[in-house]
Amino acid sequence: MAAALENELEVDNEDYYSLLNVRREVVERKRTPAEIREEYERLQRERDERRLQQRTNPKGTISVGINATDLFDRYEEDFEDAPGGGFPHIEISRMHISQSIEAPLTNSDTAVLSGSLSTHNGNGGGNINLCVRRVTSARGWGEVEFSAGDIRGPLCGMKVFRNVSARCFVTAQLGLQFSSRDVRPSATTMMARHLDQNTMGYLQWRWGSQSAMTTSIVRDTKTSHFTLALQLGIPHSYLMMSYQYKFQDEDQTKVKGSVKTGFFGTVVEYGTERKISQHSVLAATVSIGVPQGVSLKIRLSRASQTYLFPIHLTDQILPSAVFYATVGPLVIYLAIQKLIIMPYVRAQKEQELEKQKEDSASDIARRKQEAEAAVLLMQESVKRIIDAEESKMGLIILNAWYGKFVSENGQKRESAKVIDVTIPLQCLVKDSKLILTEASKAGLPGFYDPCVGEEKSLKMLYQFRGKMHQVLSGDTEPLKIPKQSHRIEPETET
Repeated sequence: MAAALENELEVDNEDYYSLLNVRREVVERKRTPAEIREEYERLQRERDERRLQQRTNPKGTISVGINATDLFDRYEEDFEDAPGGGFPHIEISRMHISQSIEAPLTNSDTAVLSGSLSTHNGNGGGNINLCVRRVTSARGWGEVEFSAGDIRGPLCGMKVFRNVSARCFVTAQLGLQFSSRDVRPSATTMMARHLDQNTMGYLQWRWGSQSAMTTSIVRDTKTSHFTLALQLGIPHSYLMMSYQYKFQDEDQTKVKGSVKTGFFGTVVEYGTERKISQHSVLAATVSIGVPQGVSLKIRLSRASQTYLFPIHLTDQILPSAVFYATVGPLVIYLAIQKLIIMPYVRAQKEQELEKQKEDSASDIARRKQEAEAAVLLMQESVKRIIDAEESKMGLIILNAWYGKFVSENGQKRESAKVIDVTIPLQCLVKDSKLILTEASKAGLPGFYDPCVGEEKSLKMLYQFRGKMHQVLSGDTEPLKIPKQSHRIEPETET
Protein backbone atom coordinates (compact mmCIF):
# COMPACT_ATOMS: atom_id res chain seq x y z
CA MET A 1 0.00 0.00 0.00
CA ALA A 2 2.85 2.38 0.84
CA ALA A 3 4.54 1.70 -2.52
CA ALA A 4 1.32 2.47 -4.40
CA LEU A 5 0.92 5.72 -2.54
CA GLU A 6 4.53 6.70 -3.33
CA ASN A 7 3.97 6.11 -7.06
CA GLU A 8 0.81 8.24 -7.08
CA LEU A 9 2.37 11.20 -5.31
CA GLU A 10 4.87 11.84 -8.16
CA VAL A 11 6.82 14.31 -5.99
CA ASP A 12 10.10 14.02 -4.22
CA ASN A 13 9.52 12.97 -0.59
CA GLU A 14 12.25 15.23 0.72
CA ASP A 15 10.75 18.34 -0.89
CA TYR A 16 7.27 17.29 0.21
CA TYR A 17 8.20 16.89 3.87
CA SER A 18 10.33 20.02 3.94
CA LEU A 19 7.23 21.94 2.86
CA LEU A 20 5.09 19.97 5.30
CA ASN A 21 7.36 20.86 8.23
CA VAL A 22 6.80 24.54 7.53
CA ARG A 23 2.99 24.34 7.29
CA ARG A 24 2.38 21.68 9.95
CA GLU A 25 2.73 24.17 12.80
CA VAL A 26 -0.60 25.81 11.92
CA VAL A 27 -2.47 23.21 9.83
CA GLU A 28 -4.52 20.38 11.35
CA ARG A 29 -6.16 17.40 9.71
CA LYS A 30 -9.36 18.46 7.97
CA ARG A 31 -12.67 17.21 9.33
CA THR A 32 -14.83 14.87 7.30
CA PRO A 33 -18.11 16.07 5.72
CA ALA A 34 -20.04 13.98 8.26
CA GLU A 35 -18.26 15.69 11.17
CA ILE A 36 -18.87 19.13 9.66
CA ARG A 37 -22.55 18.29 9.16
CA GLU A 38 -22.95 17.07 12.76
CA GLU A 39 -21.22 20.17 14.13
CA TYR A 40 -23.44 22.43 12.00
CA GLU A 41 -26.62 20.68 13.16
CA ARG A 42 -25.54 20.93 16.80
CA LEU A 43 -24.78 24.64 16.50
CA GLN A 44 -28.10 25.18 14.71
CA ARG A 45 -30.02 23.48 17.53
CA GLU A 46 -28.19 25.52 20.18
CA ARG A 47 -28.86 28.75 18.28
CA ASP A 48 -32.60 27.97 17.97
CA GLU A 49 -32.85 27.14 21.67
CA ARG A 50 -30.94 30.30 22.62
CA ARG A 51 -33.11 32.43 20.33
CA LEU A 52 -36.31 31.02 21.86
CA GLN A 53 -34.93 31.60 25.36
CA GLN A 54 -34.06 35.20 24.54
CA ARG A 55 -37.46 35.93 23.00
CA THR A 56 -39.51 34.59 25.92
CA ASN A 57 -37.00 34.95 28.79
CA PRO A 58 -39.12 32.94 31.26
CA LYS A 59 -38.44 33.50 34.95
CA GLY A 60 -40.03 31.72 37.89
CA THR A 61 -39.78 31.61 41.66
CA ILE A 62 -41.21 29.09 44.11
CA SER A 63 -40.86 29.83 47.82
CA VAL A 64 -41.93 27.42 50.55
CA GLY A 65 -41.70 28.78 54.11
CA ILE A 66 -41.30 26.10 56.79
CA ASN A 67 -41.96 26.58 60.49
CA ALA A 68 -39.67 24.20 62.39
CA THR A 69 -39.55 25.99 65.75
CA ASP A 70 -40.99 22.92 67.46
CA LEU A 71 -37.65 21.15 66.88
CA PHE A 72 -35.85 23.34 69.44
CA ASP A 73 -38.35 25.37 71.48
CA ARG A 74 -40.20 22.19 72.49
CA TYR A 75 -37.35 21.17 74.80
CA GLU A 76 -38.33 23.95 77.18
CA GLU A 77 -41.72 22.40 77.77
CA ASP A 78 -42.86 19.19 79.33
CA PHE A 79 -44.16 16.86 76.61
CA GLU A 80 -44.61 13.74 78.67
CA ASP A 81 -48.34 14.40 79.03
CA ALA A 82 -48.75 15.78 75.50
CA PRO A 83 -50.58 13.60 72.93
CA GLY A 84 -48.53 12.07 70.14
CA GLY A 85 -45.56 11.11 72.28
CA GLY A 86 -43.83 14.50 71.96
CA PHE A 87 -43.04 14.32 68.23
CA PRO A 88 -42.10 17.76 66.88
CA HIS A 89 -44.65 19.46 64.66
CA ILE A 90 -43.25 20.90 61.42
CA GLU A 91 -45.58 22.79 59.11
CA ILE A 92 -45.54 24.81 55.91
CA SER A 93 -46.45 28.29 57.05
CA ARG A 94 -46.35 30.14 53.73
CA MET A 95 -45.96 29.60 49.98
CA HIS A 96 -45.31 31.92 47.08
CA ILE A 97 -45.23 31.18 43.35
CA SER A 98 -44.45 33.73 40.63
CA GLN A 99 -43.81 33.42 36.90
CA SER A 100 -43.07 35.89 34.12
CA ILE A 101 -42.47 35.76 30.37
CA GLU A 102 -41.48 38.35 27.79
CA ALA A 103 -43.02 38.89 24.35
CA PRO A 104 -41.16 41.16 21.90
CA LEU A 105 -43.70 43.29 20.02
CA THR A 106 -41.32 45.30 17.82
CA ASN A 107 -37.60 45.97 17.73
CA SER A 108 -38.05 48.56 20.48
CA ASP A 109 -41.18 47.36 22.35
CA THR A 110 -41.45 44.39 24.71
CA ALA A 111 -44.40 43.17 26.77
CA VAL A 112 -43.84 41.38 30.08
CA LEU A 113 -46.65 39.28 31.56
CA SER A 114 -46.26 38.06 35.13
CA GLY A 115 -48.38 36.59 37.89
CA SER A 116 -48.02 35.42 41.46
CA LEU A 117 -49.88 33.45 44.14
CA SER A 118 -49.19 33.65 47.87
CA THR A 119 -50.55 31.96 51.00
CA HIS A 120 -49.79 32.62 54.67
CA ASN A 121 -51.28 30.58 57.51
CA GLY A 122 -54.16 29.45 55.31
CA ASN A 123 -54.96 32.87 53.83
CA GLY A 124 -53.75 34.15 50.50
CA GLY A 125 -54.41 35.50 47.08
CA GLY A 126 -52.79 36.45 43.84
CA ASN A 127 -52.26 39.15 41.29
CA ILE A 128 -51.45 39.53 37.60
CA ASN A 129 -49.23 42.16 36.06
CA LEU A 130 -48.74 43.54 32.55
CA CYS A 131 -45.77 45.72 31.68
CA VAL A 132 -44.90 47.29 28.32
CA ARG A 133 -41.34 48.52 27.88
CA ARG A 134 -40.05 50.73 25.06
CA VAL A 135 -36.41 51.47 24.27
CA THR A 136 -36.47 55.13 23.36
CA SER A 137 -32.79 55.48 22.45
CA ALA A 138 -29.37 54.06 23.15
CA ARG A 139 -29.37 56.07 26.38
CA GLY A 140 -32.73 55.20 27.91
CA TRP A 141 -35.99 53.32 28.05
CA GLY A 142 -39.40 53.61 29.70
CA GLU A 143 -42.16 51.27 30.76
CA VAL A 144 -45.83 51.37 31.79
CA GLU A 145 -47.20 48.85 34.28
CA PHE A 146 -50.73 47.65 35.13
CA SER A 147 -51.52 45.25 37.94
CA ALA A 148 -54.65 43.77 39.53
CA GLY A 149 -55.40 41.10 42.11
CA ASP A 150 -57.14 40.22 45.35
CA ILE A 151 -54.03 40.74 47.52
CA ARG A 152 -53.99 44.42 46.71
CA GLY A 153 -56.15 46.68 44.58
CA PRO A 154 -55.47 47.78 41.02
CA LEU A 155 -52.15 49.48 40.45
CA CYS A 156 -50.72 51.49 37.60
CA GLY A 157 -47.25 52.90 37.34
CA MET A 158 -44.54 54.26 35.10
CA LYS A 159 -40.77 53.85 35.18
CA VAL A 160 -38.00 55.51 33.15
CA PHE A 161 -34.28 54.87 32.83
CA ARG A 162 -31.73 57.34 31.49
CA ASN A 163 -27.96 57.34 31.04
CA VAL A 164 -26.87 60.80 32.11
CA SER A 165 -23.24 60.17 31.14
CA ALA A 166 -20.90 57.28 30.50
CA ARG A 167 -20.43 56.87 34.27
CA CYS A 168 -23.84 57.83 35.64
CA PHE A 169 -27.50 56.83 35.19
CA VAL A 170 -30.82 57.58 36.91
CA THR A 171 -34.17 55.81 37.26
CA ALA A 172 -37.54 57.24 38.32
CA GLN A 173 -40.75 55.40 39.13
CA LEU A 174 -44.28 56.64 39.88
CA GLY A 175 -47.18 54.49 41.05
CA LEU A 176 -50.85 54.74 42.04
CA GLN A 177 -52.42 52.11 44.30
CA PHE A 178 -56.23 52.10 44.16
CA SER A 179 -58.44 50.80 46.95
CA SER A 180 -62.11 51.05 47.85
CA ARG A 181 -61.43 53.99 50.17
CA ASP A 182 -58.55 55.98 48.74
CA VAL A 183 -55.68 56.24 46.26
CA ARG A 184 -52.12 55.80 47.52
CA PRO A 185 -49.43 57.44 45.40
CA SER A 186 -45.77 56.44 45.61
CA ALA A 187 -42.53 57.53 44.00
CA THR A 188 -38.98 56.20 43.81
CA THR A 189 -35.91 57.69 42.22
CA MET A 190 -32.35 56.42 42.15
CA MET A 191 -29.05 57.78 40.88
CA ALA A 192 -26.03 55.50 40.33
CA ARG A 193 -22.48 56.42 39.43
CA HIS A 194 -19.30 54.48 38.66
CA LEU A 195 -16.76 55.54 41.27
CA ASP A 196 -14.04 53.44 39.64
CA GLN A 197 -13.77 50.37 37.43
CA ASN A 198 -15.15 48.01 40.10
CA THR A 199 -17.11 50.33 42.43
CA MET A 200 -20.64 51.71 42.12
CA GLY A 201 -22.35 54.30 44.30
CA TYR A 202 -26.16 54.43 44.66
CA LEU A 203 -28.46 57.08 46.12
CA GLN A 204 -32.16 56.19 46.37
CA TRP A 205 -35.15 58.17 47.61
CA ARG A 206 -38.50 56.48 48.20
CA TRP A 207 -41.75 58.27 49.08
CA GLY A 208 -45.06 56.67 50.00
CA SER A 209 -46.25 54.29 52.69
CA GLN A 210 -42.60 53.52 53.58
CA SER A 211 -40.55 56.62 52.89
CA ALA A 212 -36.79 56.29 53.11
CA MET A 213 -33.47 57.60 51.85
CA THR A 214 -30.84 54.95 51.09
CA THR A 215 -27.23 55.32 50.08
CA SER A 216 -24.97 52.38 49.26
CA ILE A 217 -21.57 51.52 47.86
CA VAL A 218 -21.00 48.27 45.99
CA ARG A 219 -17.56 47.00 45.01
CA ASP A 220 -17.44 43.92 42.79
CA THR A 221 -14.13 42.34 41.74
CA LYS A 222 -13.07 38.99 40.36
CA THR A 223 -12.55 37.56 43.86
CA SER A 224 -14.90 39.54 46.11
CA HIS A 225 -18.15 41.48 46.43
CA PHE A 226 -18.58 44.15 49.12
CA THR A 227 -21.69 46.19 49.98
CA LEU A 228 -22.14 49.01 52.47
CA ALA A 229 -25.62 50.56 52.81
CA LEU A 230 -27.25 53.13 55.10
CA GLN A 231 -31.01 53.76 55.17
CA LEU A 232 -32.87 56.51 57.03
CA GLY A 233 -36.61 56.22 56.87
CA ILE A 234 -40.00 55.44 58.35
CA PRO A 235 -40.53 52.91 59.84
CA HIS A 236 -37.09 51.29 59.28
CA SER A 237 -33.60 52.76 59.50
CA TYR A 238 -30.56 50.51 59.36
CA LEU A 239 -26.87 50.12 58.59
CA MET A 240 -25.87 47.06 56.56
CA MET A 241 -22.48 45.66 55.53
CA SER A 242 -21.86 42.45 53.59
CA TYR A 243 -18.83 40.74 52.10
CA GLN A 244 -18.61 37.84 49.68
CA TYR A 245 -15.46 35.95 48.68
CA LYS A 246 -15.35 34.13 45.33
CA PHE A 247 -13.10 31.10 45.01
CA GLN A 248 -11.43 30.66 41.64
CA ASP A 249 -12.51 27.04 41.11
CA GLU A 250 -14.62 25.29 38.52
CA ASP A 251 -17.58 25.06 40.94
CA GLN A 252 -17.60 28.87 41.43
CA THR A 253 -17.82 28.51 45.20
CA LYS A 254 -18.67 31.65 47.19
CA VAL A 255 -18.76 32.32 50.95
CA LYS A 256 -20.51 35.37 52.32
CA GLY A 257 -21.34 37.15 55.54
CA SER A 258 -23.35 40.25 56.45
CA VAL A 259 -24.38 42.36 59.43
CA LYS A 260 -27.52 44.48 59.49
CA THR A 261 -28.45 46.64 62.49
CA GLY A 262 -31.13 49.24 63.17
CA PHE A 263 -33.99 50.19 65.45
CA PHE A 264 -35.68 46.85 64.69
CA GLY A 265 -32.69 44.88 66.03
CA THR A 266 -29.59 43.21 64.63
CA VAL A 267 -29.29 40.39 62.10
CA VAL A 268 -26.11 38.45 61.28
CA GLU A 269 -26.06 36.23 58.20
CA TYR A 270 -23.43 33.87 56.81
CA GLY A 271 -23.56 31.22 54.13
CA THR A 272 -22.11 29.68 51.01
CA GLU A 273 -23.01 29.20 47.36
CA ARG A 274 -21.80 26.52 44.99
CA LYS A 275 -22.39 25.49 41.40
CA ILE A 276 -23.51 21.84 41.42
CA SER A 277 -24.07 21.37 37.67
CA GLN A 278 -23.84 23.30 34.44
CA HIS A 279 -27.13 25.14 35.02
CA SER A 280 -27.75 24.71 38.78
CA VAL A 281 -26.52 26.69 41.78
CA LEU A 282 -27.18 25.72 45.41
CA ALA A 283 -26.90 28.20 48.29
CA ALA A 284 -27.47 28.01 52.05
CA THR A 285 -27.59 30.96 54.45
CA VAL A 286 -27.93 31.02 58.24
CA SER A 287 -29.67 34.08 59.69
CA ILE A 288 -29.28 34.94 63.40
CA GLY A 289 -31.08 37.98 64.74
CA VAL A 290 -32.92 39.71 67.53
CA PRO A 291 -35.89 39.41 67.76
CA GLN A 292 -36.21 37.18 64.64
CA GLY A 293 -34.34 34.19 66.11
CA VAL A 294 -32.51 31.62 63.95
CA SER A 295 -33.45 30.73 60.38
CA LEU A 296 -31.94 28.64 57.59
CA LYS A 297 -32.49 29.73 53.99
CA ILE A 298 -31.87 27.24 51.17
CA ARG A 299 -31.92 28.42 47.55
CA LEU A 300 -31.69 26.31 44.40
CA SER A 301 -31.37 28.12 41.08
CA ARG A 302 -31.90 26.09 37.93
CA ALA A 303 -31.39 28.17 34.76
CA SER A 304 -34.02 30.95 35.13
CA GLN A 305 -36.04 29.16 37.83
CA THR A 306 -35.46 29.77 41.55
CA TYR A 307 -36.61 27.58 44.46
CA LEU A 308 -36.47 29.07 47.97
CA PHE A 309 -36.89 27.23 51.28
CA PRO A 310 -36.74 29.59 54.29
CA ILE A 311 -36.84 27.44 57.43
CA HIS A 312 -37.60 29.17 60.74
CA LEU A 313 -35.86 27.15 63.47
CA THR A 314 -36.39 29.15 66.65
CA ASP A 315 -37.72 32.50 67.88
CA GLN A 316 -34.72 33.02 70.14
CA ILE A 317 -30.98 32.50 69.74
CA LEU A 318 -30.15 28.96 70.85
CA PRO A 319 -26.64 27.47 70.39
CA SER A 320 -28.13 24.13 69.35
CA ALA A 321 -30.19 25.76 66.59
CA VAL A 322 -27.16 27.71 65.31
CA PHE A 323 -25.03 24.53 65.33
CA TYR A 324 -27.51 22.36 63.44
CA ALA A 325 -28.34 25.15 60.98
CA THR A 326 -24.63 25.46 60.17
CA VAL A 327 -23.49 21.82 60.19
CA GLY A 328 -26.68 20.09 59.06
CA PRO A 329 -26.84 21.43 55.47
CA LEU A 330 -23.11 20.80 55.00
CA VAL A 331 -23.36 17.16 56.12
CA ILE A 332 -26.48 16.54 54.02
CA TYR A 333 -24.88 18.14 50.95
CA LEU A 334 -21.69 16.08 51.27
CA ALA A 335 -23.71 12.88 51.72
CA ILE A 336 -25.91 13.60 48.68
CA GLN A 337 -22.88 14.65 46.65
CA LYS A 338 -20.97 11.49 47.52
CA LEU A 339 -23.80 8.95 47.39
CA ILE A 340 -26.08 10.30 44.66
CA ILE A 341 -24.71 13.14 42.53
CA MET A 342 -21.17 11.88 41.89
CA PRO A 343 -22.20 8.28 40.99
CA TYR A 344 -24.94 9.65 38.73
CA VAL A 345 -22.60 12.09 36.95
CA ARG A 346 -19.95 9.36 36.60
CA ALA A 347 -22.48 6.94 35.11
CA GLN A 348 -23.72 9.61 32.69
CA LYS A 349 -20.18 10.36 31.53
CA GLU A 350 -19.43 6.68 31.04
CA GLN A 351 -22.60 6.21 28.98
CA GLU A 352 -21.81 9.24 26.84
CA LEU A 353 -18.23 8.03 26.38
CA GLU A 354 -19.36 4.55 25.30
CA LYS A 355 -21.87 6.01 22.86
CA GLN A 356 -19.20 8.34 21.48
CA LYS A 357 -16.82 5.40 21.01
CA GLU A 358 -19.48 3.36 19.23
CA ASP A 359 -20.41 6.24 16.93
CA SER A 360 -16.77 6.96 16.04
CA ALA A 361 -15.47 3.37 15.80
CA SER A 362 -15.39 3.32 12.00
CA ASP A 363 -13.87 6.81 11.87
CA ILE A 364 -11.13 5.77 14.33
CA ALA A 365 -10.29 2.71 12.23
CA ARG A 366 -10.08 4.87 9.11
CA ARG A 367 -7.85 7.45 10.79
CA LYS A 368 -5.64 4.69 12.17
CA GLN A 369 -5.06 3.37 8.65
CA GLU A 370 -4.31 6.89 7.41
CA ALA A 371 -1.83 7.44 10.25
CA GLU A 372 -0.07 4.12 9.59
CA ALA A 373 0.19 4.94 5.88
CA ALA A 374 1.58 8.39 6.68
CA VAL A 375 4.18 6.87 9.05
CA LEU A 376 5.37 4.51 6.31
CA LEU A 377 5.84 7.47 3.98
CA MET A 378 7.84 9.29 6.64
CA GLN A 379 10.46 6.54 7.08
CA GLU A 380 12.98 7.74 4.50
CA SER A 381 12.59 11.40 5.39
CA VAL A 382 13.01 10.63 9.10
CA LYS A 383 16.27 8.75 8.45
CA ARG A 384 17.71 11.81 6.69
CA ILE A 385 16.53 14.11 9.50
CA ILE A 386 18.12 11.86 12.15
CA ASP A 387 21.43 11.71 10.23
CA ALA A 388 21.46 15.49 9.94
CA GLU A 389 20.66 15.98 13.64
CA GLU A 390 23.25 13.41 14.79
CA SER A 391 25.96 15.17 12.79
CA LYS A 392 25.43 18.39 14.80
CA MET A 393 24.32 16.78 18.10
CA GLY A 394 20.85 18.21 17.57
CA LEU A 395 17.35 17.09 18.54
CA ILE A 396 16.62 13.36 18.28
CA ILE A 397 13.31 11.87 19.46
CA LEU A 398 14.16 8.59 21.19
CA ASN A 399 10.68 7.63 22.32
CA ALA A 400 7.26 9.30 22.12
CA TRP A 401 3.82 8.10 23.19
CA TYR A 402 0.44 9.79 22.78
CA GLY A 403 -2.83 8.93 24.52
CA LYS A 404 -4.04 8.04 28.00
CA PHE A 405 -1.39 6.61 30.29
CA VAL A 406 -1.77 4.18 33.18
CA SER A 407 -3.57 5.80 36.12
CA GLU A 408 -5.10 4.68 39.40
CA ASN A 409 -8.47 6.12 40.36
CA GLY A 410 -9.39 4.86 43.82
CA GLN A 411 -9.50 1.08 43.61
CA LYS A 412 -9.87 1.12 39.83
CA ARG A 413 -6.69 0.84 37.76
CA GLU A 414 -7.17 2.07 34.21
CA SER A 415 -4.97 0.55 31.51
CA ALA A 416 -2.93 2.69 29.13
CA LYS A 417 -4.32 3.57 25.69
CA VAL A 418 -1.37 5.02 23.80
CA ILE A 419 0.19 4.96 20.35
CA ASP A 420 3.82 5.28 19.30
CA VAL A 421 4.39 8.68 17.65
CA THR A 422 8.20 8.72 17.60
CA ILE A 423 8.48 8.87 13.81
CA PRO A 424 5.77 11.56 13.23
CA LEU A 425 7.37 13.83 15.84
CA GLN A 426 10.90 13.32 14.47
CA CYS A 427 9.54 14.26 11.06
CA LEU A 428 8.39 17.58 12.56
CA VAL A 429 11.90 18.47 13.78
CA LYS A 430 13.44 21.36 11.87
CA ASP A 431 16.73 23.09 12.71
CA SER A 432 16.96 21.11 15.98
CA LYS A 433 13.56 22.43 17.15
CA LEU A 434 10.10 20.97 17.60
CA ILE A 435 7.17 23.40 17.91
CA LEU A 436 3.55 22.35 18.46
CA THR A 437 0.70 24.88 18.71
CA GLU A 438 -2.37 25.06 20.99
CA ALA A 439 -4.42 22.41 19.23
CA SER A 440 -5.24 18.77 19.76
CA LYS A 441 -2.26 16.68 18.75
CA ALA A 442 -4.61 14.07 17.30
CA GLY A 443 -4.81 16.27 14.19
CA LEU A 444 -1.10 16.00 13.38
CA PRO A 445 -0.05 13.77 10.45
CA GLY A 446 0.82 10.29 11.69
CA PHE A 447 -1.39 10.78 14.79
CA TYR A 448 -4.91 9.61 15.58
CA ASP A 449 -7.10 9.59 18.71
CA PRO A 450 -6.65 6.24 20.53
CA CYS A 451 -9.14 7.11 23.30
CA VAL A 452 -12.00 9.29 22.06
CA GLY A 453 -13.55 11.52 24.71
CA GLU A 454 -10.85 10.88 27.31
CA GLU A 455 -8.06 13.11 28.55
CA LYS A 456 -4.85 12.62 26.59
CA SER A 457 -1.24 13.72 26.85
CA LEU A 458 2.07 13.41 25.02
CA LYS A 459 5.08 11.83 26.74
CA MET A 460 8.44 12.19 25.06
CA LEU A 461 12.05 11.17 25.67
CA TYR A 462 14.56 13.03 23.51
CA GLN A 463 18.28 13.70 23.21
CA PHE A 464 19.82 17.13 22.71
CA ARG A 465 23.53 18.04 22.86
CA GLY A 466 24.26 14.53 24.04
CA LYS A 467 21.97 14.77 27.09
CA MET A 468 18.69 13.00 27.77
CA HIS A 469 15.48 14.94 28.46
CA GLN A 470 11.90 13.96 29.19
CA VAL A 471 8.72 16.02 28.82
CA LEU A 472 5.02 15.45 29.46
CA SER A 473 2.55 17.75 27.68
CA GLY A 474 -1.25 17.99 27.69
CA ASP A 475 -3.21 17.34 24.53
CA THR A 476 -3.91 20.99 23.71
CA GLU A 477 -0.91 22.56 25.43
CA PRO A 478 1.66 24.32 23.23
CA LEU A 479 5.06 22.65 23.19
CA LYS A 480 8.48 23.93 22.21
CA ILE A 481 11.63 21.86 22.70
CA PRO A 482 14.43 21.75 23.59
CA LYS A 483 13.98 23.49 26.95
CA GLN A 484 16.39 23.72 29.84
CA SER A 485 13.59 22.91 32.27
CA HIS A 486 13.13 19.52 30.61
CA ARG A 487 16.64 18.40 31.55
CA ILE A 488 15.86 15.54 33.93
CA GLU A 489 17.06 11.98 34.29
CA PRO A 490 15.15 9.59 32.01
CA GLU A 491 12.86 7.07 33.66
CA THR A 492 13.73 3.41 33.47
CA GLU A 493 10.11 2.52 32.73
CA THR A 494 7.59 4.25 30.48
